[in-house]
Amino acid sequence: MAIEVRAATVFNDVKTMVGPKRPDANVCWCLSYRIPSKENMALRGQDRGELVQGLCRQDPPPGVLAYEGDEVVGWAAVHPRADTGFARNRKIPHVDDIEVWSVWCIRVRPGHRGKGISHRLLAGAVEFAREHGAPAIEGYPVDNKGKKVDLTMAYVGTRKLFERAGFTKAADTDSVLNGFPRILMRLELH
Repeated sequence: MAIEVRAATVFNDVKTMVGPKRPDANVCWCLSYRIPSKENMALRGQDRGELVQGLCRQDPPPGVLAYEGDEVVGWAAVHPRADTGFARNRKIPHVDDIEVWSVWCIRVRPGHRGKGISHRLLAGAVEFAREHGAPAIEGYPVDNKGKKVDLTMAYVGTRKLFERAGFTKAADTDSVLNGFPRILMRLELH
């Protein structure tokens, strides 16, 4: 069945992809890079989901979702870098001053991995950014040189995934995840 990527406007589908199993949990919702760190740390339990519900109503919404038929199977967070934690991140450099967008989380549901969904999500995130006028888009994947990345840390993507989508390495970073250096990959959109 074909994979379709759409803007993340359906809160329950975003919840399926990045919401915690327990509504009172203080984890994920893909907020750690999306909102300022102090706000992220202060948001507790159901307030986290309520914030994301509000983000789903904004233009642009907080990312894109992949669907196989009517079933949500993937998520990618994508937004203007200036409105994310990457705007102030000391470990991820700024290449220049253009209004670049960032894609920082790519997640495929268990049971659907190995079908190329992450590639479709990244392509969908690129198209989403392009449609919203982004001049360029960046990602911050690990440069794992083909070695296995722990699934809990694989959300940032790999250099190979980004290269296959047409991104090129623009800079090294001071960030390390799962023992692998993260690099800044960029794709010009104009």
